Amino acid sequence: MGTEVRNASVDPQRRTRLRELGWQDITEPGAYVEVGSGDLYRIPKEALIQGSSPLIRKESAGASRLVQISPNPFVTTFEARMVCAENNVAPNF
Repeated sequence: MGTEVRNASVDPQRRTRLRELGWQDITEPGAYVEVGSGDLYRIPKEALIQGSSPLIRKESAGASRLVQISPNPFVTTFEARMVCAENNVAPNF
């Protein structure tokens, strides 16, 4: 007789932590944020073709750690910022 009403905003959610990667560990296209600077990098599949010239070149004395915030390199900036906020990554874009 009585049906249970659930409020979606208070239901437990399954959350995963974003995996940190180095530049050399990137093997799939997507949108990546550098943890230290908060810079957004959009890496299309063409940038990962073996044997071709790299489309992205970054030189630094320090090690960069990146997190993939979306498998879609063309994710909207708004959505990218929201994913960063949900995962305690300070965006700089």
